[in-house]
Amino acid sequence: MSFVEEHAKYNWDDVRLSIYTKTARDVERALTKTKLDLEDFKALISPAAESYLEPLAQRSFALTRKRFGHTLSMYIPLYLSNLCANACTYCGFSMENRIKRKTLSEDEIEAECTVIKTMGFDSILLVTGEHENKVGMKYFKQALPVIKKHFSYLAMEVQPLDQDEYAELKSNGLDAVMVYQETYNRRTYAEHHLRGNKMDFDYRLDTPDRLAKAGIDKIGIGSLIGLEEWRTDCFFVAAHLLYLESRYWKSRYSISFPRLRPCEGALQPKSVMTDKQLVQLICAYRLFNNEVELSLSTRESPTFRDNVYPLGITSISAASKTQPGGYANEEEELKQFAISDERSAKLVAKSVKRVGMEPVWKDWHQSYSG
Repeated sequence: MSFVEEHAKYNWDDVRLSIYTKTARDVERALTKTKLDLEDFKALISPAAESYLEPLAQRSFALTRKRFGHTLSMYIPLYLSNLCANACTYCGFSMENRIKRKTLSEDEIEAECTVIKTMGFDSILLVTGEHENKVGMKYFKQALPVIKKHFSYLAMEVQPLDQDEYAELKSNGLDAVMVYQETYNRRTYAEHHLRGNKMDFDYRLDTPDRLAKAGIDKIGIGSLIGLEEWRTDCFFVAAHLLYLESRYWKSRYSISFPRLRPCEGALQPKSVMTDKQLVQLICAYRLFNNEVELSLSTRESPTFRDNVYPLGITSISAASKTQPGGYANEEEELKQFAISDERSAKLVAKSVKRVGMEPVWKDWHQSYSG
């Protein structure tokens, strides 16, 4: 069994209706429970919960501090290539966009790593477009050892791979993989993935299963907020998390909250999420699962990020460049999407300390597990 079979048990419209018919009593009941189920989660992300933001935030703050202390992990993305063989309506790297394409050489990777190390980072996220032929396993096996020399914790956000390929990359230093479903609505997914291997909804949906079976330390899941009705999509993320944790307890899990940002050939969101609703969602995930790591990227504004850090977030990106070679040699036209928080890593770290938290520049390493 995989999550494809679990996903098939749900009807999208029924789930959506269930969320929107939750009442204040459902919300209050969920707020009193120590162990929440998926029905409780529906209540906490429902419109009925929007007037309960303060008790949601207070409890989320307390649970996060109890589990994660007053620390906030910091990481930085390193874009290795913007080559892509997929046509996706929402992405600046889509093969149909006429942008300059680049894949970093070994020397260019070394240059990027050198600049990033001067900022203090020891945890890095490698990102590429999805181009299996030119930026596939052969490229990854060459690049990972070069990068691992510089960083203790290495994560990737690339095209989905087979289980044996993940196991091989793990032996080359890979610690974590982020793979977002974009949307859990099969029909909407097809509307936005027009060409390329990413059209395969089921293969992508099964990726976290393959990652866990390959022994990957941390697996990141999530949806691209705005492609579909956000509450329903985020319910499926919670259901996916529950499924994974019940079967693959040796892996850690993280959830991200990317909202659609301006990009080449920009797509207007189908569902707009306000800042208050994003806070509601973050707190709902924390109450639903005290252990899951919650990550916030530089897509969000500095003011929003500074205010939401203590409420449930456990890791953040900083000083991000979303184009290959962006740290050693700025090239605006290669960007995947526009970032909102453009502060330096040093300034972001200061903002973390101002809210009473301590920035940590590396992720939890497997050797600490004993």
